[in-house]
Amino acid sequence: MGLFDMFTQEIAIDLGTANTLIIQDDKIVIDEPSIVAIDRRTGLTIAVGKKAMQMHEKTHENIKTVRPLKDGVIADFQAAESMIEGLIDMMGVRRKFFGHMKMVICIPSGITEVEKRAVFDSAEHVDAKETYLIHEPMAAALGIGLDVEEPVGNMIIDIGGGTTEIAVIALSGIVCDQSIRIAGDEFTYDIMNYMKRQHNILIGERSAEQIKIHVGSALQELEEPPEDFPVNGRDLMTGIPKQITVSYSEISHALDKSISKIEDAVLKALENTPPELAADIYKTGLYLTGGGALLRGLDKRIAQKTKLPVHVADDPLRAVVRGTGIALKNTDKFTFLIDRKSV
Repeated sequence: MGLFDMFTQEIAIDLGTANTLIIQDDKIVIDEPSIVAIDRRTGLTIAVGKKAMQMHEKTHENIKTVRPLKDGVIADFQAAESMIEGLIDMMGVRRKFFGHMKMVICIPSGITEVEKRAVFDSAEHVDAKETYLIHEPMAAALGIGLDVEEPVGNMIIDIGGGTTEIAVIALSGIVCDQSIRIAGDEFTYDIMNYMKRQHNILIGERSAEQIKIHVGSALQELEEPPEDFPVNGRDLMTGIPKQITVSYSEISHALDKSISKIEDAVLKALENTPPELAADIYKTGLYLTGGGALLRGLDKRIAQKTKLPVHVADDPLRAVVRGTGIALKNTDKFTFLIDRKSV
């Protein structure tokens, strides 16, 4: 270890729409919701991550909560910078001591050049001296232990918060990909709308998220069904708070349309796959990563639709950040990393 290494801080960031994860020295040091709370009067950031999430949808007029990322890309530039800065400060590392910060940040595969620049600029504003970008499906493939440099085709389906990334990977590159802006957030809105339509009850984002976690399902019938879940909300007829219980089969009905769109995107990606790689995929199957992979019965439903084996990653929520961490250690080796010069 050289003297220069002592002053270098290396971090890998999975900048997600729902959660942001940071890896340092092979350890996940930050796993927080991607949200900031801002004081409207001063413009200063009050809270980041879990603390800001507790305030979400419960604030008075002087405080606003902002999700800086929408559909996997930075929508609010200033809030994104405050969030990244707040999360790096949470790591408890004095940045002034480190003269050189090196970052690898994960981005959706369907991102535009302008959106890439926004990520680079945000990294620059938090004093990163060296920044690389990696596409989410590539990071997910590395994170679940696939050898991306081999001349073998692998299909990754990464269902995050804002985007679903479907990509066929071979020889350190993405051969064909589909990036659709239907993922975890869309599932949450589907549940909110269903509760309004079906039960005349108004619920917030956080309650819908809890429903998705406890009774979310992609199939109408499951072998091991979860227990019905009590939901509190406001009755639209009387305006009085009330409680109802929902079952997993109701929620599978609410999510049906969005899941069908993901299935269509998977079929479209398979359609565009070169025949030799399609032959590999027939043998290896499809790999599911991201928070959406945790939805009950989703793997079975995709397997029924494609007639191919579907594997869910061991820790789907962290597969992308783990892969980003592997890329960070091998920035000189991996040719698929994007640096400032190539944008």
